[in-house]
Amino acid sequence: MEESLKTILENFRTAFRIKGHETGEYSGLQLAYIGDAAYEMVIRTYVMDQGNMQVEKMHKHTTSLVRAGAQAAMYHAMNDADILTAEEIRAYKLGRNSKSYTKAKNATMTDYRTATGFEALMGWLYMTGHYSRMIELIAFGLKAIGELKENE
Repeated sequence: MEESLKTILENFRTAFRIKGHETGEYSGLQLAYIGDAAYEMVIRTYVMDQGNMQVEKMHKHTTSLVRAGAQAAMYHAMNDADILTAEEIRAYKLGRNSKSYTKAKNATMTDYRTATGFEALMGWLYMTGHYSRMIELIAFGLKAIGELKENE
């Protein structure tokens, strides 16, 4: 999955002439906006690959992995394992510290802000073309929350 998704994203960037940018060229909320979509696309691809199941079950499974609590848990596992680079931490903090105009629906404000930071990190990795690293961190997070087995 990693290589095919990487190829798709690279082809997408080439076809639309999308250039990578540095973190400072986007606000934290802009990075979180695109990071939310990039992360969900990876998760939906992962769920689709789990085998034939009803769309409602796929949606519920996906929702459980993209909710703020799951994203916050994944970020905390990454932080505890000290696997994030200084640039990645800056991207995370840019999102986490952003003034959001929406309220958390099914999460604490702490989890919501952490999830916004996580999405900003995913957005920064996506917009700068670090697809392999994005997928590596997502896989680490999925393992940390017990979703992905160590040998998968």
